[in-house]
Amino acid sequence: MAQSTLTIDLNALRTNWRNLNSKTACETAVVVKADSYGLGAGKVSQMLAQIGVRKFFVALAEEGVALRQALGDGPEICVFSGHMNGDAEKISGARLTPMINSLDQMLLHIETLPGHPFGVQLDTGMNRLGMEPAEWSALREIALGQNPELVMSHLACADEPDHPMNAQQLRVFKEMTHDVDAPRSLSATGGILLGPDYHFDLCRPGIGLYGGLPFVDAQPVASLDIPVIQVRTVEEGESVGYGNTWIAEQPTYVATIAAGYADGIIRAMGPKAYVYAGEQRCKILGRISMDLIAVDVTNVAEMPETVELLGRHQSVDTLADAAGTIGYEILTSLGARYDRHYIDG
Repeated sequence: MAQSTLTIDLNALRTNWRNLNSKTACETAVVVKADSYGLGAGKVSQMLAQIGVRKFFVALAEEGVALRQALGDGPEICVFSGHMNGDAEKISGARLTPMINSLDQMLLHIETLPGHPFGVQLDTGMNRLGMEPAEWSALREIALGQNPELVMSHLACADEPDHPMNAQQLRVFKEMTHDVDAPRSLSATGGILLGPDYHFDLCRPGIGLYGGLPFVDAQPVASLDIPVIQVRTVEEGESVGYGNTWIAEQPTYVATIAAGYADGIIRAMGPKAYVYAGEQRCKILGRISMDLIAVDVTNVAEMPETVELLGRHQSVDTLADAAGTIGYEILTSLGARYDRHYIDG
């Protein structure tokens, strides 16, 4: 079967980082967890390190080990999940900085890697990761006595600027860190856009780098072009695909393209999604199957060899809306079967 091409524009990603960085007066790190949201943490991080990024965030120690191999010595690699059982060798060997989330993690870190750098993650109301105020109050003297590299928290509703949770978490974060000398961080992409009150000493954008909301001015980074395998005429009354879910009401020119849910194209987007053949928008017909998708190309004057699912004509968030999800899921779902091509320079 013909192979689809996923193109990652490092020039656009570089521009997105610079534009987000320009909105702050503090250090701007980057989040490259989940293989840079599915776009290749090694290549993305190497490019960003070349333009001066010195701090990278991953989800797990295993991701940090792989990233250290790509980056070499120098940049700091922080691990959101902190220091988990069995992580000591990875943290030490790859010189990772775990973001400590609990008393148990703090004790484990001090016992297994005394003197090794760490940060602290506080829970300011999201109830996902980090120390709650009471736990932090009991532990703060021990933690601060070990000179943490960073004290951070995470906003739950930063993509909704008027949500009262933003101001509430800002207040709690200030209360929990008012006498902390270590650098502080509260904001990812959404927090950067909330303004300087949320920036503190370091911001750590993620989805905005990769072309997603809430950074509406982001340049598109990923594009996906899918080969056309076959074109046929489907007569009135005939159906297309599994389950006979789409039946032609008139003679329709239908192209079969070479991708499906095995490639991370979410099955649920089928009824609402489109592809582009040149400038012509073409409706997806019937169900998205594992390797094949049918599209209506009746109005296409000259059939191209490939159609665009993601790119100049529609963003990750447009596809996400069709699937009833968010851009993060679209990017991180993109499969391994694509021919990946990087544009840089």
